[in-house]
Order: sequence, then structure tokens, then C-alpha cells
Amino acid sequence: MLTYSALRQEDPDVFEALDGERRRQKDGVELIASENYVSPAVLEALGTPFTNKYSEGFPGKRYYGGQEFTDRVESLAIERAKALFRCDHANVQPLSGAPANVAVYFAWLEPGDCVMGMDLTHGGHLTHGSPVTYMTKLFRFVRYKMKDVETGAIDYDEMRAVAKQERPKIILAGFSAYPRELDYAAMKSIADEVGAITMADMAHIAGLIAAGVLRNPFDDGFHIMTTTTHKTLRGPRGGMILSRGKVSNPLKAPEKTVENLPTLIDRSVFPGFQGGPHMNNIAAIAVALGEVMKPEYRVYAQQVVTNAKHMARCLMERGCKLVTNGTDNHLMVMDCVKSFELSGKEVEHLFDRIGITASKSTIPDDTNPPYSPSGLRLGTPAITTRGMKEPEMETLTGFMLRAVDKRGDDASLERTHQEVKEFCRQFPVPGIAVSDEI
Repeated sequence: MLTYSALRQEDPDVFEALDGERRRQKDGVELIASENYVSPAVLEALGTPFTNKYSEGFPGKRYYGGQEFTDRVESLAIERAKALFRCDHANVQPLSGAPANVAVYFAWLEPGDCVMGMDLTHGGHLTHGSPVTYMTKLFRFVRYKMKDVETGAIDYDEMRAVAKQERPKIILAGFSAYPRELDYAAMKSIADEVGAITMADMAHIAGLIAAGVLRNPFDDGFHIMTTTTHKTLRGPRGGMILSRGKVSNPLKAPEKTVENLPTLIDRSVFPGFQGGPHMNNIAAIAVALGEVMKPEYRVYAQQVVTNAKHMARCLMERGCKLVTNGTDNHLMVMDCVKSFELSGKEVEHLFDRIGITASKSTIPDDTNPPYSPSGLRLGTPAITTRGMKEPEMETLTGFMLRAVDKRGDDASLERTHQEVKEFCRQFPVPGIAVSDEI
């Protein structure tokens, strides 16, 4: 365990905040679908002297000297990513998932070009065309939706019709709150018909894809995959862009062809969009990807999905309404208005009262505003990392529904909060001591 002795002495104020966050994670349940816990090895890699080094460029093609060890660690991350996702190239320098997506847009599109992505209220992400993002000032976004919110089925016929009319340059698969698996082959077929490239934003499920638990879009001919490294991959907060095509010198501008996508992407990341990469993060990404390669990770990834399916079933059996009536992956979206006649924001606050963290979420075609939407998103990656399985999904369901049932009863909510704390002591967080002292 890290002791933080230097930090405690040098800056007590920051140490106090750190200690508070450590206690919050240890004593609470993390059901935010986009969060997870890294291993002690990943934590150690984040705090290494790689922090000190500027490494503009790419392995073997840097602008500064002294790069023999940064080249080594970045090459490790690249090779591990290529092996896990079965692709030709990996750029591990994006600072997170949104910059990774933006870098792809800049690599392939010209101002005014069209992108087709999932509607935000149906599960898409801000970077897939939300009007509040700067990308919508440069590019034109059109959206696809579920045709049946009871099953989660996407209307691929409608997608094809819109694609033929709008002629997108990129058809984008991906989501932040969609509980089912997409038909990548159908999307690739539509893209081929209209001359678009295919891009999969797999930030939420990349770890499940790497473990073989969910389908790999590259197996259906996709050109590009973007992902964060801090969700199901259990790595540091970073991003990757994975692609197929030939790899050439990123310091020379290539022709804009599908075969040159790896080089176009590299040049878009640097020097086009970012400066020096965060080498301590890249070292930690390499460590995390090494962990994903181990057999026990596949067991973990399968349990993530098993836990999500079981939690969804428990909630529905107790009267909760879930968007798509279940899940195929790591997350579910609860319709809180239909379930409790409360907004997602209100239920999120109730769960906070008992030490369970979740995230409010829109539901399809939500009429409520984004800051007080109708839904709540729940996910199982973090609790599975702590070793929880199906019996614990039933316990957590009981805690959550009790919080809603006892709303307004402060004493009951506090008793439940204490029960949650005791429950959490059975499941240590990696890298965080069970005891109250660091």
C-alpha cells in the first residue's frame, strides 16, 4: 500500500482531500458504469519519474533526446494493445476518450463533413454529435436511434435510409448508456454502401471486447476503434485509437486513404491536436494492458456481465423499469419516473445518502432536462473488481430500493448507510487499506 508520507508532510491540505477520497471509495459502493479501480501496480506506475519526461513524437521519432526508456514503455503499450484488439496500429497518446474521438474526426474529415452517431438520449456520447460540443460547429452530425426501447433494437433500415440521404463520411458505433450489443456487420454494410469509414467508440466495453466476452468490431471489418483506458480496462485515465491499415512515417503527410489511416491518426494526435504525451500515464496503460492479457482477467470480464444481468433481473423482479428490459453488457439504465415517480437526479441523491454512487442518465427521447433527467445509469465493473458476485447483486438491490422506500426518513437512511459501510469492509478496494489509517 502507498503511504503518502511525503505528501502528508509537504501539503496537509491535499493529503486531507486524498484521505477523504480514499475513505469514500473504501466505505462506499461504486455503481457508476464508467468507473473502476486500478491495481496497485497501475497506481505505482502513475507516480514514477516518467512524469518528468517530455516525449513529443512517437517511439523512434521523438523531438527531444533521452528517450530510450520512454520509447520502450510506449512500445510495450502499443504492442499489447495491438495484440489484445487484433489491429494493425495503436496510438496510446490521447489524454482521454473525447480527445481520441476528436483526433479521429480531424484525421479524416473536412469542415462541413457528416458523421452519423447514436442519439444522446438513446445512449450515445457527447462527442457523437451533442450540440453543446465544439465539434458540431465544424462537422455535421446525424443520429440513429432504437426502434424499440423495450428490446433495444436499432432501426438499421432507417439508418441505411438516412445514410443514403446524408452521405456521412464516418458511421460511428458506440455509446455511454446503451445496454445491448450493436450489429457491427450491419453498420459496416451500410457504410460500404455510402462510402463511409466505420469507427467504434468502445470506451465503455473495451475490456470486455479484449477479453472476448463481447464482439470485436474489427472482426466485422471496422476501420477504427477508440477507447478510454480507465473503464473496463482498469487502467489510468487515458485513451487509445486503434486502427487497421499500413503504418508509415508519422512525420510525413500521407494521402488521405483508408490504407493510411494509422499515419493520418498519428499526425492528427501529434502535432495536430496534442503536445507531449503523459508518459507516466502511458507506462500505467502498458501495465494495465499486461494485466488484461492474463487469464484471470477473462474471468473478471465475464463476471462483470454476469453481475450486470443478475442485478438487472433483481431490479425488474422488484418492480423497477429498465430501458431495454435488461442488459447484454456491463450497464443498465433505470427509468426512475416509471419506477418511483422520481427523477434520476433525485434517486442519485438518495443513493448518495446511503453510500452508493450512481449517475443520472437520460432515457430515450427524454423530456426532462439533462441535469435532471428521467433515468439512472448503473454499472458493475468496479464492484466486480472488489470481488462481488451474484449474491451481492441481490444485497445491493435491497439497499437501493430501501433508500427509495425510506426517502424522507433520515434515521433509516443513516442506518442503511452504516450497513453499506459494513458490507463494503468485506470487499477491499485494490491499493486501499481496509483499516482507517494510511
